[in-house]
Parts: sequence; structure tokens; C-alpha cells
Amino acid sequence: MTIRSESRITISRTVSDVWAYLCDVGRWPEWAPTVRECWIRDGAPLQPGAWVEQRAKGPLGSSRRRSQTVTVVAAPSRLAFAGPLGLSTARWGMELEPLEHGRTAAMMWVEVDLESLMRAIPGRLFNARIRRVMDIEMAAIKASTESGRPVAVPSYATT
Repeated sequence: MTIRSESRITISRTVSDVWAYLCDVGRWPEWAPTVRECWIRDGAPLQPGAWVEQRAKGPLGSSRRRSQTVTVVAAPSRLAFAGPLGLSTARWGMELEPLEHGRTAAMMWVEVDLESLMRAIPGRLFNARIRRVMDIEMAAIKASTESGRPVAVPSYATT
């Protein structure tokens, strides 16, 4: 069973501004509540086939390492990644479209192929959890790009 979630927001910055922010993986902890540190393996460029490495937040202040492969980089409009989510496989991405007056329509999507024990989680509940985190991430991306400085991502986003 595959679950897909989407979150959309309008950002009062140009597509190129939002694109540059999203492609700077070292800044992902500014908007992703589960990411403590992020880099591209071996210093490679952000391109299909590259690996994005993360030190992710775990329970009770712990951390763990996780990796995602870059599947799409279509400047300046689409980024996509794939990797594990718990015991399942997930894909996620961002799509950007220019709007009038230098604004950007941004959409984040996540697809999860529920596998193994994760199939026991009710799809509607799992989807709501993913959507809640995506909405927090999109609000943080908007706030950071519009203000030009990092914003605090709420800690409740990881619970």
C-alpha cells in the first residue's frame, strides 16, 4: 500500500531564491525538524545518484545516521529523493513554480510504500502525521527564505 501526502505554500521570494535555499543541504536542519546535520556524501554535487547523508534526531535526545539518494534535480523547479522510512521505502520531493510579483508556489510531496510491520499502522493516521510534519517544514522554509535567516522549528514536530 502506498500513501501520498502533499503540502503547498506560497513563498514571497523568487523561484531561484527558494531553489538555492533548498539545494543547500547544510541548511536543512533549519527547516526539517528531524534533521540535526546534513551533507552530501564525499562532497559530491547535488545531482541524481548522489547520496544525502543526515544525522537525524532519535528518541530521548539520541541521534542516528540515515541516507537518501538524490533521484531528480531539475533546476530550478524539481528535486526528489528516495530512502528508508522506518521499515518502509519512501520518496519525497519539492516542486516550485513562479507566480506573479516574484513569488513562488511550492509543493512538497511524500510517498511511502508501507511494508512489513508498518502495514499495521492505519493509513489515515500515518498520512496525517506525515502531513503535519510537512506543513511545519513548509512554514519554516517560507519563513527562512522570506526573512533571509533561520527560524526555530518547533520541537513538537518530532513527536
